[in-house]
Amino acid sequence: VQLQAFGGGLVQAGDSLRLSCAASGDISNTRYVAWFRQAPGKEREFVAAIAWHGTTTYSSEFAKGRFAISRNNNKNTVFLQMNSLKPEDTAVYYCAGGRPITSTIRKGSSYGYWGQGTQVTVSS
Repeated sequence: VQLQAFGGGLVQAGDSLRLSCAASGDISNTRYVAWFRQAPGKEREFVAAIAWHGTTTYSSEFAKGRFAISRNNNKNTVFLQMNSLKPEDTAVYYCAGGRPITSTIRKGSSYGYWGQGTQVTVSS
């Protein structure tokens, strides 16, 4: 499975961005696709996850109400719509695919496939 993340950029506080994660290869090896982010000097943190099938999604507390994860199965693509961006959202955003169990959805170690990351910078 190959994952390619794109859509990052430099925006101002309050703006929106939509990140995309395009999956190719045998995506049956992944039940979920998740977004993680890592800011300079900080640990990687979970943002949101979505299953390829069904309606199940997971979001971190900071993402609820501002970020929305969705997918297009026809294009094997997962999106992260980010609204009302804040300077503290500045980070490299990675998409990841895997087959985690419910209790490990938010753990990076549960995902075996990672995209290359896309930089999001939010200026104040």
